[in-house]
Amino acid sequence: MNDTVIQAILAINSSAVVTVRGNDIDRIEWLEGTTEIPKADIQAKIDEVAYINKRKAAYPSSADFMEAYTEKEIGENNGKWDAYVINYNKVRSDNPKN
Repeated sequence: MNDTVIQAILAINSSAVVTVRGNDIDRIEWLEGTTEIPKADIQAKIDEVAYINKRKAAYPSSADFMEAYTEKEIGENNGKWDAYVINYNKVRSDNPKN
């Protein structure tokens, strides 16, 4: 189940108690006296988390790093390291931190 609305709410207020039907920002039930968070704030947090996750997923994997770095350090091949650095920097330039 995709629960991005609840994740966003909890990122804003970690003690919030809510029910969200269908992961729909328009179907939030605030429970146990939890102060309602404006929908615009929730949507902004959803967008922020989505951007962070997209950027994170775009980076080369840790396994790619370890293999490229190890081969570079033992002097076998710098090609993988050079490619890793190019890919890493491309993610940074294509997805700047806000």
